[in-house]
Amino acid sequence: MSKTTNEAKRPTHLVWQVIGEGDKSRWTRIGAGWPNRDGKGLSLKFDAYPLTGRVVVREQEQNEVGQQ
Repeated sequence: MSKTTNEAKRPTHLVWQVIGEGDKSRWTRIGAGWPNRDGKGLSLKFDAYPLTGRVVVREQEQNEVGQQ
């Protein structure tokens, strides 16, 4: 496969469960997201569904790419 094909399959966003506020908040990675073909949204894959806290979707940073 070409490099561009492999890069297209990598998630561009990470999904997090956040419990708490400010410096005492705890972030747990619970999934990933990929852009839709039309560029108007994301497809999300959850590894877990949080019952508490909130869900945050953030663009994946370069240093997180190898930590999947």
